[in-house]
Amino acid sequence: MLECILLGGGFAFAAVVQPGPLQAFLLARAAREGWRRTLPAALAPLLSDGPIAALVLLVLGQLPATGQQGLRLAGGVLLLYLAWAARREARAAPAPSGNAAGSSPRTLLQATTINLLNPNPYIGWALVMGPAANAAWRLSALHVAALLGAFYGVMAVGLAAFIVLASSARRLPARGQRALAGAAAAVLAVLGVYQFVVGLRALAAA
Repeated sequence: MLECILLGGGFAFAAVVQPGPLQAFLLARAAREGWRRTLPAALAPLLSDGPIAALVLLVLGQLPATGQQGLRLAGGVLLLYLAWAARREARAAPAPSGNAAGSSPRTLLQATTINLLNPNPYIGWALVMGPAANAAWRLSALHVAALLGAFYGVMAVGLAAFIVLASSARRLPARGQRALAGAAAAVLAVLGVYQFVVGLRALAAA
């Protein structure tokens, strides 16, 4: 159970602090409109991930056990790559702009659409959350609930904190960005090693 919570919460934290289309939208919107009007957009992943997760889990359900574990290994490699990229970003001098988003969407529906068109949730569900959810389901429905609850709980709280910070500061301080990127790199590296080791053990036992 604890492993499910740590995996879901850790992956969500790393997803929140990594730059992406949704973060760019939230940064621009919070800087322009303030945190109160932007805060509902923190719930966008809860709405957009439903069809994404259903599609991915439907496809994963047709794969043999070795194929699912192979995807888990691929997910570990992906997380280690993202850890390396985040570490490289932490060493660079970040310079985000308040105009990162080209348009000014103002509704939760628009934020949800942005996330639906973002490839990151599809990759994350196919290589990390999908195999993890399948593995948790073999244990119990409670393990799946712990995994998803930790993931979306940390995701919503993390995005809400990002919105408030972006609204008050207009842009994240360079030191704060480096610290977040470094923390994300560490979390991604730990999760990547965990995914890879679990996948190898499962393949060896098959």
